[in-house]
Amino acid sequence: MPTPLASPHRLYWRLLAPCAIILAALLAYLPSFSGVFIYDDQPAILFNETFGSFWSAFCPPADTTVSGRPVANLTFAVNHALGGTHTWGYHAVNLLIHILAGLALFAVVRRTLALPTPEGTRARSEFWPAEQPAVFAFAVALLWTLHPIQTESVTYIVQRVESLMTLFYLLTFYFFLRALQSPHPRRWLCLATTTCLLGMGTKEVMSTAPVLLFLFDRTFVAGNFRRAWTERRGFYLALAATWIPLAALVASTGWNRGGSVGFDVGTSVWTYWGTQLEAVPHYLRLALWPHPLVFDYPAQWARHPAELAGYAAIVATLIAATLWALRRHPAAGFLGAAFLLILAPTSVVPSSVQMIVEHRMYLPLAAVIIAIACLLRRATGRYSLPLFLILALVLGGLTAQRNRAYQSESGLWLDTLAKCPTNDRAHNNLGTLLARSGQFAQAAEHFEAAIRLRPDAADAHYNLGNALCSLGRRDEAIAHYEHALRANPQMPDAELALGTAIEESGQPGAAIPHYEQALRLEPRHPKTHNRLGTALAKSGRPREAIPHFEQALRLRPGQPQVHNNLGNALRAANRHREAIAHYEQAIQLDPAFAEAHTNLARTYAQTGRMTDAIRHFKQALAINPASPECHDELGMALVMDGRVSEGLAHFKEALRIAPDMAQAHLHLALILEELGHRTEAAAHFEAAQRLGIDLSQ
Repeated sequence: MPTPLASPHRLYWRLLAPCAIILAALLAYLPSFSGVFIYDDQPAILFNETFGSFWSAFCPPADTTVSGRPVANLTFAVNHALGGTHTWGYHAVNLLIHILAGLALFAVVRRTLALPTPEGTRARSEFWPAEQPAVFAFAVALLWTLHPIQTESVTYIVQRVESLMTLFYLLTFYFFLRALQSPHPRRWLCLATTTCLLGMGTKEVMSTAPVLLFLFDRTFVAGNFRRAWTERRGFYLALAATWIPLAALVASTGWNRGGSVGFDVGTSVWTYWGTQLEAVPHYLRLALWPHPLVFDYPAQWARHPAELAGYAAIVATLIAATLWALRRHPAAGFLGAAFLLILAPTSVVPSSVQMIVEHRMYLPLAAVIIAIACLLRRATGRYSLPLFLILALVLGGLTAQRNRAYQSESGLWLDTLAKCPTNDRAHNNLGTLLARSGQFAQAAEHFEAAIRLRPDAADAHYNLGNALCSLGRRDEAIAHYEHALRANPQMPDAELALGTAIEESGQPGAAIPHYEQALRLEPRHPKTHNRLGTALAKSGRPREAIPHFEQALRLRPGQPQVHNNLGNALRAANRHREAIAHYEQAIQLDPAFAEAHTNLARTYAQTGRMTDAIRHFKQALAINPASPECHDELGMALVMDGRVSEGLAHFKEALRIAPDMAQAHLHLALILEELGHRTEAAAHFEAAQRLGIDLSQ
């Protein structure tokens, strides 16, 4: 069993290397600390309702990046508990994880190089460096840590799932290596099993760790699979047992991560595999020449075998070379196998959206860099370290520059469109940001571009509908909502938006079926209950509206507008006492809610409480003095309370604000006639009749 290396030179490098890696990472990722929450960060972090307690964090929300990944979700919950939604804390933890992963890679490579060659094997070939393991391990870890392709896994906050899984992956190997040199190997093997289990709770790619570690044992320690199994059977059975909780976590997402990944998500297996033949060479190219880096690649599905022939030849050659090397040059073969095996889960299991994703290269990049470093060291000999440092300096500069793209969400999507103009998702997301800032015309242009690129893009049609509604183009918006629902009938937000647009066009009855369908898709949506209640009330069905307003308040208490709407429905159903209670609740929640004051005043007037009615009409006018309806109704209340002169003043004020208000003309005419001012009254009767009031009734 090997003994730890302890020469002064080696100790110097073992102390210097970690410090240099930490400092270099801090310098390269300093610009990332001003980054913002983007894209999948928002549902997984900003709107994550499981952050309320320690135990709830172990039940991640569905249909997010953290679904079925409780360990990652717990780390975000801790971040949220300590710093709320301030992004710097999340970036700090992400960078800490990245640095720890780089240090773990340094330790794994150094200890692997220090292992003796297994008897009767060729694990040590000319390809594998045999001298100065700490120097070589430092170069590998530094290049891996500073490579700009890593930014997506570090700076894109939610992709902590990738970097954290990699940390657990590397620690599993590290603890295994420590067990080989320890008088108490079981302790280290237990730690290796624990980190493997934690990795399974972080991301599904960890499923490859037991297999790859077994291959590592065969290649660098035991010399063959039989000896590795014989000597450490219990350990490998324990690692295999961690697949059981992983299977349970995958099952909790419906076996397909909410319909986004799996063999049943509507993506042809052969088509997806065809795209991965292009993806693997692309990853290798980015490892060698990291430009351009793209945050989000369009889903470019390959359609013809001729398109794939060249890529297939590259992948087939890589697989064949790996199989050959596993027999003739096991160390090199292990690197090829590690690259392919770690990519296998995301390359084999279809995704409904993503074909190429740069964060998938986070851990496989280590195998590529080790292979490149071995070749460069062999070619340059003692000059390799200066060359490695120059490469690290270049990569670190590129990483710092790439991190600046993450400082604003709009900037990141503009960068994506500059590199991938055919990316419909980038157009859609940039349009969403523009709409959020009130730039609806510019947003509509991007939504239209997304639809041109992908006519069945339900989200883009829905978002375009929203933008058109904001621009007052309701009829066009309705057409796009309908198109969105044809493309995806399971969109409750589109049903709600379509119903709202139809209701606001003056057809509340026609809107009701859309609200009802939205509730069938999402029964606990308070806004939909409120909108359905409003449409029912407008359609003369207040008793049916009441339960929906009540449900909206149960789901989201403290909504003054819903209390007001419920008060209206109760008043229409002649339940005045209950209506008064809800108007008062609305006013308590929002004392400046003029409409609630007016409705409360109307209810008091209906029940004969004129003093209270007058008080609330006046409060409504103090908030909104330009309401002709309120002046008119206050005038009637004052007249009924015997304060005729005050009432006349408010009728006249109503007509000053709205000269064509027929009701105010009629009320003023009636009072003037009672007071004997017949000529003046006749003029107002005539005006009321001209404006549509039938005086014969």
